[in-house]
Amino acid sequence: MRVHKEGRITLLIVAIFIVIVNYAVIRLSKNEYIIYSVAALSIALYLFNLWFFRVVSRPVINDENAIIAPCDGKVVVIENSLESEFLNEECIQISIFMSPLNVHMNWYPVSGKVLYAKIHRGSHLVAWAPKSSTHNERSSVVIEKPNGRKILVRQIAGAVARRVVCYAREGSYAEQNGHLGFIKFGSRVDLFLPKDALVKVELNQNVTGTQTVIARFKA
Repeated sequence: MRVHKEGRITLLIVAIFIVIVNYAVIRLSKNEYIIYSVAALSIALYLFNLWFFRVVSRPVINDENAIIAPCDGKVVVIENSLESEFLNEECIQISIFMSPLNVHMNWYPVSGKVLYAKIHRGSHLVAWAPKSSTHNERSSVVIEKPNGRKILVRQIAGAVARRVVCYAREGSYAEQNGHLGFIKFGSRVDLFLPKDALVKVELNQNVTGTQTVIARFKA
């Protein structure tokens, strides 16, 4: 199993912490039950972090008319919403909640030029809260397709997730299903799509990043 580069320092810190805790328990406790219990919990903690930062390889889908899921998770919002940070128009908002067990890599849902990319520092409300979209630490990336259609992708940190990592740079070219970034632990990704986009998912549907078609641009 490959480990994402964003997890290497975290895994090192966790490993050091585990070694220190287990050394202290062995030195201070004579109870074998406590020693073995702490060791078992330590192994479980490390394996969870290793699993969380896993890298997945999936078939590449190239569909210029499709908006592909930018992450794994569950669809928690499908509604009309005013996007006021950059697009300044009413859009279809689709939000995907990522649990700590989901793959936390994020991908570009469409190909096109990156018009706007910005990271906002903020609060750490639970990721499914409506205000998390505008109050939490988050990134906003606007991609313009060659035909002029634009979408906004927003990575949002949650109560457990403390950091958003976004690789998008203004003026660069985004490849559909290319690597957009990573969010550490439970989090959410919002999509703001044109009002005439044809939505292909439903509320509470589980989606797979780079594989599930979220919506299609109207021809």
